[in-house]
Amino acid sequence: MTLARLNNLTASLLTSGLDAVILNPGPTLTYLSGLKFHLMERPVVLFVVPGQDPILVLPELELPKVDLFPYKVQAFAYGEIPSEWDDAFRKAAQALGLDGKRIGVEPRQLRLLEFSHVKAGAPESEFPDASNVLSALRLKKDKAEVDAMRRAVKIAQDALEATIPLIKIGLTERELASELVMQLLKNGSDSEFPFAPIVSSGPNSANPHASPTERKLQAGDLLVVDWGAAYESYISDLTRTFSVGEVEDEYQRIHNIVQESNAAGRAAGKPGVPCANVDKAARDVIEKAGYGKYFTHRTGHGIGMEGHEDPYMRGDNMQLLEPGMAYTVEPGIYLTGRNGVRIEDNMVITETGADCLSDMPREIRVVG
Repeated sequence: MTLARLNNLTASLLTSGLDAVILNPGPTLTYLSGLKFHLMERPVVLFVVPGQDPILVLPELELPKVDLFPYKVQAFAYGEIPSEWDDAFRKAAQALGLDGKRIGVEPRQLRLLEFSHVKAGAPESEFPDASNVLSALRLKKDKAEVDAMRRAVKIAQDALEATIPLIKIGLTERELASELVMQLLKNGSDSEFPFAPIVSSGPNSANPHASPTERKLQAGDLLVVDWGAAYESYISDLTRTFSVGEVEDEYQRIHNIVQESNAAGRAAGKPGVPCANVDKAARDVIEKAGYGKYFTHRTGHGIGMEGHEDPYMRGDNMQLLEPGMAYTVEPGIYLTGRNGVRIEDNMVITETGADCLSDMPREIRVVG
């Protein structure tokens, strides 16, 4: 499978105007190799050039991993003296004839550390953005990938269900987050989570990207939990909103509106539909209810080996959905200084529609 993925990449490079791509540790390198490398102070870079065996520059201590590649890879290893590392990159670039060529990079992943060493090895090269080539490579998930994501969803849902009985008034957001992390691991998540769980209550829940604090849960709070698991490097990303005891009527109402918006967004996805239509379907519900200005972000984003990847469910994105594309639907209403609601599910486009991987109840649940 990974050899086929490498072949797909090299075939894309032949029509992209790029002579090569370089990859450092991250999702794309794992996707192409089936292996995980540490993102650390020692640079690791895979050079991929059509028609040639890939070259891996890595520290000597990582050399045993080269034998685990599913295809032939030539290794250029370096020792512990940083002043000598450029030499390994120079030899790699020379072996592939890359100096003066167009070497594609992943701007969101490649660090200055790796780039500076590659640049030293190929000083006359250009380094254009290869995001389109690389994101297209991972855009449509096969059955094995969807199965892994489905498992990641189940792990996440089981973990939160095991955590809910522990929720009580007086518990801090951080305490609740720590219980959820423990349950994620107990239920089978990879130890490297897609993101740290968001547990936000009361006024904090009106911040879409809040971090857990020492705030204690209080009666009348809305409680937003945005969490996910990872399974064999594929992730889930879910959100549910709870009521800590009884809440004001308006908070119940905005939850109902977001729940309806979430349903509309989920129903809008199907092959051939622009991503913008998913955003519009969810947003229209909230706007018609009079809360449009309180829905402050896009409706969703792609998921797979990363928590945020293509395709993006936003109003200007006319990219057409295709079978295998996976994404979130996560509308919200955020009343600054008061309370907020978000409901998030994970979707995969099928040949005839869209499959929702998550089925945890979306109705408001009273806890505490």
